[in-house]
Parts: sequence; structure tokens; C-alpha cells
Amino acid sequence: MWRFRLWDGRDVAVFVSIAACLVQLAGSISVLAPQRSFTRSVQEDVFFSVDATCPGTPTIRWTFMSGAVSRLIGTWRPGASANITDDYGGRVRAYDNGSMGLSDLRLQDAGFYVVTVSEAAGSSKDVGFVLKVNEVLYEDLQYLSVSAVALAGLAGLLMLAMWLLDKLHRKIAAWRRRKQMPENDATELQPL
Repeated sequence: MWRFRLWDGRDVAVFVSIAACLVQLAGSISVLAPQRSFTRSVQEDVFFSVDATCPGTPTIRWTFMSGAVSRLIGTWRPGASANITDDYGGRVRAYDNGSMGLSDLRLQDAGFYVVTVSEAAGSSKDVGFVLKVNEVLYEDLQYLSVSAVALAGLAGLLMLAMWLLDKLHRKIAAWRRRKQMPENDATELQPL
């Protein structure tokens, strides 16, 4: 006969561990980021979208890392003023949900950005972002077009100078031929 048990000892242990995890997650920090990789051009803006939640008031801290360089961008709490470092002053906009906007990008801004959300109890959670900054290509094209126009203008001036020198050469050659001719045009005819 088949014995049907509603709960097995292992089932109860799994259920208890899942319930414990859910209780722990309900009171923990959550940081959601829909996009973590960005590619922008110089002088553009980037918006690092984050939705940070925590049981208390979180402290949000953004850090930049690239190679051996690591520097703090700023720290803030929702509803309070942001403490942005001088390196990023005027270019960073802090949001209460943990998001950060960075404007007027430079090539040096390419790298790894980390947002750390921490609570008063001491727990924290980090989320990383990658930013690639490209040089603006239209500046190269503008330089090329200005150079082409300058070279075309120079070529035009050289062609005009060659034409004028050729005209002057022909006039001097005609003047020399006239000077070498005899004074009078009387030609003596010889009898045959």
C-alpha cells in the first residue's frame, strides 16, 4: 500500500530555510539597476539609474575606479544634501533613490563606477557599472574639411601665380625678340 504523507522531515527543513531567507530578504538592502553598461561620447551626459531600498534611511556612496585610480565621487542620504567631491563638483546630480547623473563627460571618466548602499545597522550592498567614453568623431571630420579647404585655396593661389608668371614670361620673350630685330625693316633684294 502506498502511504501518503503530507509533510516529510526534509520538506519541513526546506520550507523553514526558504521562509528564513524570505524574512532575511524582507529586511535587507535591495539595489536594482536596469542597465549596468554604458557607452557615451565626450561632452555627453550619462544617467546611472538605481532603485535602492533599505529598512531604514540608506547612505548612498558612489566611487570611481579605473586601473590603479580609485576616488570617491560623493555621499548622500535621501532628503539631505549631497556631499560631492571637488573633482566632480557641478557635474554630478544626486537622486534620493541612489541614482546619479554625470554630465559633460571626459575621456578620463571612462571606467568602473560602484554605488554602495549601506544602512545604520552596518550592512551594505554594492552594484557596479561600466562606462566607456568615446572621442567625438565629428571634430576629426571638421579638422579634415578645414584642412582640405585651406589646401584647395593654396592650390588656387599657386595656379594663379603660375598663370601670371607664364604671361610675364611670354611678354618678356616677345620684348627680347623685338629688341634683337634690325632698326629698319628694309630688306635688300638681290638680283637673280
